[in-house]
Amino acid sequence: MAKTNPLQFMQQVRSEVAKVSWPSRREVVLTTIMVFIMAALTATFFSLVDMAIRGGLSLIINGF
Repeated sequence: MAKTNPLQFMQQVRSEVAKVSWPSRREVVLTTIMVFIMAALTATFFSLVDMAIRGGLSLIINGF
């Protein structure tokens, strides 16, 4: 494998970074909001499942 010097490496990095399609501010904000909403929905779902399992187990344990 051919070695490149640090100057060539930095030039290659700059050219690759220039090819990146960066998201707009609006896209970042909307995606962030969607992540928070999904996290809240997931937390709510697992809390409800946890309460259901806890209630079922307490019925089984207290029933005997």
